[in-house]
Amino acid sequence: MTASAPSFTLPATQWTQARMFLSALLVVSSAPLFFVFHTSWGYLTVVAGLALAFSISWRFARDLLLIAIPLVGIEQISLKANLEWGNIALMGTVLVLAVAVPYSLSRWVFKDHAITFPGRPGQPWTRLEWIWLGLVLILGWLILPVYFIGSGSYLNWPAVAEPSEIARLFVGVGFVGIWDELFFICTIFALLRRHFPLWVANGLQAIVFVSFLWELGYRSWGPLLTIPFALIQAWIFEKSKSVYYVITVHLLFDVVVFLVLIYAYHPQWAPIFLFPAP
Repeated sequence: MTASAPSFTLPATQWTQARMFLSALLVVSSAPLFFVFHTSWGYLTVVAGLALAFSISWRFARDLLLIAIPLVGIEQISLKANLEWGNIALMGTVLVLAVAVPYSLSRWVFKDHAITFPGRPGQPWTRLEWIWLGLVLILGWLILPVYFIGSGSYLNWPAVAEPSEIARLFVGVGFVGIWDELFFICTIFALLRRHFPLWVANGLQAIVFVSFLWELGYRSWGPLLTIPFALIQAWIFEKSKSVYYVITVHLLFDVVVFLVLIYAYHPQWAPIFLFPAP
């Protein structure tokens, strides 16, 4: 009588979880393929991830589909900073649809309200939350000039001089900041959080978040800033249950981004930073 070979088969639940993780990873990995490497291989990973997801669960596949649709849509345009009116209209429309389409499908087609934009009505922000807002301004003031000017990444944004250009830059930076939270946190992170533990869902959404910001202009060593920022924002959302708070954090950060860009091109207009202008 011979002894049977040891089994290395994962338990059913662990095997399912591993397949779910792989399918989600395939879908979100389309983001760096699309936005960092600019390759059509991203379509293949989306299809493979969705096919695997549908073999696991309709509910899970449906949520990944709500992530895949806007990623493919955003891939159809350039995300490079461009302040021309036509590009503003095109990019603004696509980004709005990237949030509106998954929300509408979830709410009125699938009828499961998976995507929401929660606030905390009647509950004031805590002292710690107010302190964090102040720290965001201080950290941004210290770090962002070093990054944008030291790495030369400010050149990924157009130089502005006319009042109309400055206004468009300010509105554009703020609009994208608000959209980031509605899409990456309230949509992608929230959908993934239905199926994965906090830090798994957080890591997956950060892949998309950082890839998008890379094409937008946060290059060179920008991911050293955008990765922790993406992870912290999702964690704050998980704890605060308030999209308004994470949007406020992001907008404060973006105010400093705007001022640094102005300072980089016109140092005399915003002489408030310690790091020397280029």
